[in-house]
Amino acid sequence: MDLRKLKTLIDLVQNSGISELEISEGEEKIRIAKNLGTPAQATYMVGAPSAPMMQAAPTHAPAAAPAAPVVAAEPEGHAVKSPMVGTFYRSSSPGAPAFVEIGSQVKEGDTVCIIEAMKILNEIEADKSGTVTQILGENGQAVEYGQPLFIIE
Repeated sequence: MDLRKLKTLIDLVQNSGISELEISEGEEKIRIAKNLGTPAQATYMVGAPSAPMMQAAPTHAPAAAPAAPVVAAEPEGHAVKSPMVGTFYRSSSPGAPAFVEIGSQVKEGDTVCIIEAMKILNEIEADKSGTVTQILGENGQAVEYGQPLFIIE
């Protein structure tokens, strides 16, 4: 795996709410873990688990501890949640219209957005028919597994 990919993955972990990411490509295995008190750390392993490991140096100093999260009221209706960690997009390309808008009628199986993960565009489908009442994701925003993206009533 090239170092640019590795740095991108480290930055993704550092700038998101996830604490650990593990990826395998053929015989290569990468595990990036973040402790709250220390910067993200990458482990690069080639071959069998007993092979020597390289530790990637942190790219910058750790950020200050985040403030306590504000607990928001749970939105009413059915939440379409992200099935993966990635980048949220409301349309298929920058100039294209969004798949859905507030007030759009959707059927189960309709594409509502795209999540890009590891340079792969994954179409996310509505898992319930109804009307889109809220759009909770921002275009180009990083999303986490299980994060609500849309509310359908």
